[in-house]
Amino acid sequence: MTRTSSVRAFLQRLADEAPSSGAPAQNPSPIPPTAAADAELLDAYSRAVIGVAQRVGPTVVSLSGRDGSHGMGSGFLLTPDGYLLTNSHVVRGRSQLTATTQDGDALPADVVGDDPPTDLAVVRAVAGGLPYAELGNSDRLQVGQLVIAMGSPLGFQSTVSTGVVSAVGRAMRSEQGRLIENIVQHTAPLNPGNSGGPLVDSRGQVVGVNTAIIALAQGLGFAIPSATAQWVVSELLSHGKVRRLWLGISGTAVPLPRAVARRFDLFTDAAVEVVSVSAGGPAEQAGLQVGDLIMLAGGRIVTGVDDLHRLLAGLRVPSAMPLSVVRARRLIELTVEPSLSG
Repeated sequence: MTRTSSVRAFLQRLADEAPSSGAPAQNPSPIPPTAAADAELLDAYSRAVIGVAQRVGPTVVSLSGRDGSHGMGSGFLLTPDGYLLTNSHVVRGRSQLTATTQDGDALPADVVGDDPPTDLAVVRAVAGGLPYAELGNSDRLQVGQLVIAMGSPLGFQSTVSTGVVSAVGRAMRSEQGRLIENIVQHTAPLNPGNSGGPLVDSRGQVVGVNTAIIALAQGLGFAIPSATAQWVVSELLSHGKVRRLWLGISGTAVPLPRAVARRFDLFTDAAVEVVSVSAGGPAEQAGLQVGDLIMLAGGRIVTGVDDLHRLLAGLRVPSAMPLSVVRARRLIELTVEPSLSG
């Protein structure tokens, strides 16, 4: 092939590859596989959030005082006949509320039961045939899992935000000072008014009730787990209050003298001192006395009142609990059977 013919062939190839006049230029490079995969994942993420918003959004209500006060918080419907769940601090002692639906319907509502120790309350809206959400299993949550928060922050009805589970098994105190266990920490942005709204997984099941944010912090939201909510709702609907196991004592955490710990081979430096014993209560019947130092309960080391609350919350039904108590420098073994309050 001569030089002239090779040049002519090269020019012809350029002409063949060039876009025709008026036609859009074609990208000669295909979409990288990773970019295509990312686009597909983003689309799946969007579809999941959209599906949850469409399914659960109509169940979310904005709660305000029936006396005209506004901006209290959010809640979500649990049954078609108007039972809904919210935070205790949203109710704040009110017995009559107004629940405003996504469609703008203002429904009169009454508080059925309130449980400040878990910051949960059940409210009944006067209506029927309502959409309702399903409580899921918070025990299956995993760190990094997608979650969607829904509510009416700052009065903006039916607001949706997304994030991931940051941690499970957290603990925080209610306004009464009692420890709430197994709190779900997540990154879905929350604002005042989100309280009482649902935290939902990608399947549209409620896995938590949004309850708190930390001021001046970003990405720190907390929700009461749905497992706790199921128990509280059952108690409030069945008994009007949450019945808890109790020992019939008040106590305080005290440091344990090192000599006592060495003498009884105890691997702890603190105990719960019994300050008072309720007459006729389980503790009195078991023989506990004021001044006793509770070292072990149910075979577990006890260093504070929170430990006792945690053990009792784990039982849920009355059952015998062995106690190891130091009294007048003697180690005493007792057995107490907690009873349900109320």
